[in-house]
Amino acid sequence: MTKKPRKNDDSAALLERITLDAEGDDEALWALAEAIAGELTTPADAFVVGEPIEVTSIDYEGNPRAGLLATCRRGDDRYVVGFADVVFSPGTDGARLSAVYRKWLGLVPHEVGPASPLRPQKRHKAEPGEIELSRPLDLIVLALKSNALRCRVLGTEREITLRTAVRDEVPGEIITLLPKKQWTHAGHPYLSGKVQGSRLDERALGLVPLALEREGDWDPEEEYWGEEGEPLDEWAKPIVARGKRPAFEMEQVLPGADPDDPDTDPIIEASELAAAGDRGAARELLMKLVAEDLRCLDAHAHLGNFEFERRPKQAMRHYRVGAAIGALTLGGEFDGVLPWGLIDNRPFLRCLHGVGLCRWRLGELKAAAESFTRLLWLNPSDNQGARFNLANVEAGRSWDECEKGG
Repeated sequence: MTKKPRKNDDSAALLERITLDAEGDDEALWALAEAIAGELTTPADAFVVGEPIEVTSIDYEGNPRAGLLATCRRGDDRYVVGFADVVFSPGTDGARLSAVYRKWLGLVPHEVGPASPLRPQKRHKAEPGEIELSRPLDLIVLALKSNALRCRVLGTEREITLRTAVRDEVPGEIITLLPKKQWTHAGHPYLSGKVQGSRLDERALGLVPLALEREGDWDPEEEYWGEEGEPLDEWAKPIVARGKRPAFEMEQVLPGADPDDPDTDPIIEASELAAAGDRGAARELLMKLVAEDLRCLDAHAHLGNFEFERRPKQAMRHYRVGAAIGALTLGGEFDGVLPWGLIDNRPFLRCLHGVGLCRWRLGELKAAAESFTRLLWLNPSDNQGARFNLANVEAGRSWDECEKGG
């Protein structure tokens, strides 16, 4: 009897459950086919050699050498390929089940990331008739242009461009749209309608949490807390008392960057464009980064920086998206340290700092204090000056008061 897969099993545990009673390759493949077909909702969006396709079924035809087969559809074309060659987006049931089958074959899972040669170059497009114009539709905002929003239909891999007047939606937010019209131009799908509202729901985005790599321990005994004999600041007392904690570095996603060539850093390029006065080109580049991968936290941070002076409310929306996506990695019980000295932690710390500054500037002193306190727990060396901001907000000083005071 085939054991029903559990979604929280890793590949090895899931494979063991599925093939527990199987004797030989033939029985194992029948068990895998049954389990995968029962768990994978079809049609499922996927990719074959970088081309977007739909998987309509997974089958085993009794030939162990052929293994599991995937029936695929692209437009009006139908064809069959080996299931091992089908690439699903990370975090989906398809990716999880593909990893189990590839483990049985002795292969590593497909890795689809910004630097991977397997990363799909094309996207799934919303097809005519897929969207019901008579009911509200949830869309994930991927990027903003002058008169359009690049979006993905929530719960799918389908992208579509929403034609709309200039608005202030933020990449990573979810908008609810009352659709009016859908059409195709030059092979690209478009939609019009009325935006009824927006929200931040990071768990609904379907993102794979950023990885955390253990980097030894952070020990308060090895940190500088002032001259000998000086009393500890109040914020530092509970942190020192907590003692040694594990230190981590958070994965940084940076589409288009070559780790072997620092001159390819698109964040630096955007910063240089802004410094040269071309903020429009800088913003466009940052939008391109988050459209490629919403987990590019530094792009969210810099988009917030661009808005901070004139529109702090808008800036906070950008910072909050980046902070929320980063927090998917930490969960609610994280008790480690993300030192500023480990440079890949900086995008997340910048987003958190931006949220705190915006809250302070908007007069939300209690919430600002919570943000700065969290920053100090995550990075007690405090390279961002959170301790000074915390002292000001706890003393009830407004942003404007501190700015005028120099």
